[in-house]
Amino acid sequence: MLGRVRLVLALTVFAAVTPVLALWQAIALATGLLDARRVPRLWHRMVTRLLGLRIHVHGELARERPLLIASNHVSWTDIMVLGATADVHFIAKAEVAGWPLFGWLAKLQRTVFIDRARPRSAGEQAGAIAARLANGEPMVLFAEGTTSDGNRLLPFKSSLFAAAQMALGENGDGAVQPVAIAYTRLHGMKMSRRERMKLSWIGDQSLVPHLLALLGGGGVDVELHFGEPIAFGPGIDRKHVAREAERRVGQMIAAALTGR
Repeated sequence: MLGRVRLVLALTVFAAVTPVLALWQAIALATGLLDARRVPRLWHRMVTRLLGLRIHVHGELARERPLLIASNHVSWTDIMVLGATADVHFIAKAEVAGWPLFGWLAKLQRTVFIDRARPRSAGEQAGAIAARLANGEPMVLFAEGTTSDGNRLLPFKSSLFAAAQMALGENGDGAVQPVAIAYTRLHGMKMSRRERMKLSWIGDQSLVPHLLALLGGGGVDVELHFGEPIAFGPGIDRKHVAREAERRVGQMIAAALTGR
């Protein structure tokens, strides 16, 4: 009963506030008269609170620019967690753009969409990301290329670092910052592997049932770890950088899940 009441209240607040913030953001992007960075962060903070996500931040966003953030990926909620914490922009798979409501909201947040099924457009997509990086905008790359079950880290795909290399080739040195997201507690109790897998969003799961389950549950603690940035510039092997970022993210996840 309590979960159902919480679900209704959360959906009511979401439905009332989202159109207002979306209009504000649309005007900001169209006119440049308002700060287009403020609304996404406000919206992400609202959503994380409605979902019952309690974010515990360790470290901070690096100041180096250009900056590519290499993060693990457990669920669509990762975007909310990162967006509520720092002024960042996201790189997402192309199908997200077609999602009802959330695709439109992602466009308002100036997400860059990439289509891995169209290799001929890879250069154009990398160029778009590189331009944003060169403009000083921190871009979040979920470097596994897909979501995991929250208990393990999948190998980072070095090919996804090409855009950062393109930007750095034109603008000198920059950095890749490893970031780890770990869902650790449910209602204050340490989360089991099975509970963490249930919270994750893997493969072709439907978004709406997953969203409703989260809204009806709540009380999830999330640890967000910002690691030390890795220098990335002309002549540096992107495969080495990807492996090092993967190693550091893996260490931070292990520490978060074991409580070290």
